[in-house]
Amino acid sequence: MTASDAGKVEVQHLCTLAGVSRASYYRRFETHAPREADVELTSHIQLLSQRHKFYGYRRIADALRRSGMVVNAKRVQRLMREDNLIAMRCKPFAPPTSDSRHGFLIVPNLLRGLVPSGLDQIWVADITYIRLREAFAYLAVILDGFSRKVVGWALAPHLDASLAVEALDQALADRKPRPASLIHHSDRGVQYASIDYRQRLAGHDITVSMSRPGNPYDNAKAESFMKTLKTEEVDGRSFKNLEDARRSIAVFIDT
Repeated sequence: MTASDAGKVEVQHLCTLAGVSRASYYRRFETHAPREADVELTSHIQLLSQRHKFYGYRRIADALRRSGMVVNAKRVQRLMREDNLIAMRCKPFAPPTSDSRHGFLIVPNLLRGLVPSGLDQIWVADITYIRLREAFAYLAVILDGFSRKVVGWALAPHLDASLAVEALDQALADRKPRPASLIHHSDRGVQYASIDYRQRLAGHDITVSMSRPGNPYDNAKAESFMKTLKTEEVDGRSFKNLEDARRSIAVFIDT
């Protein structure tokens, strides 16, 4: 008799003593196995949630994968919801980052109805504030509209046009888009309408597009990225200085 046969005989004997069929035994065993796996995964999720109070289910799933676990983001979302593990949200004072009351040229929104089919067809840009321990810093970001990945960013203690230009220069140097192949979209802020910024775009034959006034939906991809950055990495943190914030944001962007 093999070890497998012996195991079957033992299961049959136990089922006879308990007065249940082997089919009932295996059905109950198969039901409990996933539950036990969920309990184990939930314990890992709880530890990460305590360590990173602003992580949503996607960032938790990414952290689990980096630790070597094979997990599905939807499963993590379900377990977090069942365990009432909701990422913390807060709305601190927000200093203004955009001023559209200027005399520079404004152009219409060219993205309405456009869906990119590849990289470097549409770039979207935005600026947000970052709270430091004793001051504010400002983050300029450019994302590719197809991959939704950051292609250029800059962090500085000011809102001068040079902040946005630095992020743009990084994107241009890294991606090297073909002339007349790219639309750059932003809000109507003075940084993006400035002469220096427009000259950079014109020098690479990049078409300019701007959101309608007071309409965040026109730049939804950039707005969505900034919201995720704030809720999962920035809000609730106490950055000592600009370099501390830069290191943390770099890790978030590269993850």
